Amino acid sequence: MRKVIITCAVTGAIHTPSMSPSLPVTPEEIIEAAVGAAEAGAAIIHLHARDPVTGKPDQSPEAFGRFLPQIKARTDAVLNLTSGGSPFMTIEERIQPSMRFAPEVASLNMGSINFALFPMLERFKEFTHDWERQHLENSRDLIFRNTFKDIEFALAKCAANGTRFELECYDIGHLYNLAHFADRGLIKPPFFVQSVFGILGGIGTHPEDVAHMRRTADRLFGKDYQWSVLGAGRHQMTIATIAAGMGGNVRVGLEDSLWAGPGTLAESNAQQVRMIRKIVEGLGLQVATPAEARGILQLKGADQVRF
Repeated sequence: MRKVIITCAVTGAIHTPSMSPSLPVTPEEIIEAAVGAAEAGAAIIHLHARDPVTGKPDQSPEAFGRFLPQIKARTDAVLNLTSGGSPFMTIEERIQPSMRFAPEVASLNMGSINFALFPMLERFKEFTHDWERQHLENSRDLIFRNTFKDIEFALAKCAANGTRFELECYDIGHLYNLAHFADRGLIKPPFFVQSVFGILGGIGTHPEDVAHMRRTADRLFGKDYQWSVLGAGRHQMTIATIAAGMGGNVRVGLEDSLWAGPGTLAESNAQQVRMIRKIVEGLGLQVATPAEARGILQLKGADQVRF
């Protein structure tokens, strides 16, 4: 029976603290969120760091060092460090945690896009911290830069670490960018392709968009890749369900969506993991354990990281 890898992205850099009381901000909250998601069935935990007072994204290795050892001590889940960081950061800033800690998996965005968060200002009106409103408003004029030079830089800096990448593809062209780097031998299979649906500036959320991503990846990479998806906001569970039925893996978590249903804020990351696990198992599929996920993705093992 096919195993489905569930990834949980517990906090991210998109949502701001005023949007949900459940969004993890402090190291202690991130630790508990990660452990809870793993216990609920997530084989991979995707991690960002935040300033514990303001909740602002913090990509310093020191910020990650405040929770990585504790999470590793309490769960066998694969710990995946972001190199996306925040769209307002440079690639030199964003790759620092992966360079320092040599994780089993790190995310890597495969192309530049307009990255618009300002529509959330229509839903959320009151903010606790001054930076939150500006963070959203500034995205009207934001290009999330991931040039070929940037991607080469990240690949080179992590080349000796044995780190595999969660290859974030926000549009069809990003799959072709990955194929370019694969053709040059700068990245080796199996590729862990994460298709991102529903960010304003990237591909949409129609089932045909999901199918188009899948068909294109199949044509470019054949059996050399594992496909996973995430749907932003209210599309999270719908996109995940479609993809699971098409042979894909899934990602949930409060980085991608704050919701557990129409108008209902999720109480935790673990709640979303339990929701998608129920769907996956209802489709007659099995959820992969961390050990099974390591085998599927050919990861180096938790004993090879530097934390």
